[in-house]
Amino acid sequence: MIFLRYESFRGYLKAYPVTSVLIALNILMYIAQMASGGLNTGTLTSRFLFFQSPLDPYGLEEPWRYVTSMFVHGGLQHLLFNMFALLVFAPPLERLLGSVRYLILYLLSGVAGNLIGAVIVTGTQLSLGASGAIYGVYGAYLFIALLRKGMMDKSSEQTVYIILLFGVVYSVINVGVDLWAHVGGAIGGFLLYGLMDKRERYRKDRYRR
Repeated sequence: MIFLRYESFRGYLKAYPVTSVLIALNILMYIAQMASGGLNTGTLTSRFLFFQSPLDPYGLEEPWRYVTSMFVHGGLQHLLFNMFALLVFAPPLERLLGSVRYLILYLLSGVAGNLIGAVIVTGTQLSLGASGAIYGVYGAYLFIALLRKGMMDKSSEQTVYIILLFGVVYSVINVGVDLWAHVGGAIGGFLLYGLMDKRERYRKDRYRR
């Protein structure tokens, strides 16, 4: 099972620096968010939410929100749930891809989640949280589970399927959850990992010649 964590705190920080920094940034952002008045209109952190309206479809007037919204959460429970998922499930992917490619996949998956959510859910929309990016991690694991069978043990494959199934059901039955950001993030992670995998296989084949 690749998702069981046995590292010490120091060992975890050393082995998974990007995941550790992402968790720290999310926690620090939440502290700043609470200290500056939460997400009320006019506060500093309210400027970081992803937002679109009929006057600004797709939120293109403030494009930085596609990234910054990944680090803003709607409450302590929202933050803890996402950080637990990041803490447990992200490390094997960081180890597999390396820090730089993993960070690229994580951030672009989050952007993809916001973008697909903006395209499908028209009108005024707010979106926040790391879920889209985390679903990108799940999407990468889904690619491995479906198309690279030898890379993952059966129990880990089953865990991926259960997580995604639970995530879809939870997103559907809870009105406040951004279903399409989750779907978009998962699709983004699946496709991005596929591109990275193809590039790596091409590089190895070329090296062997």
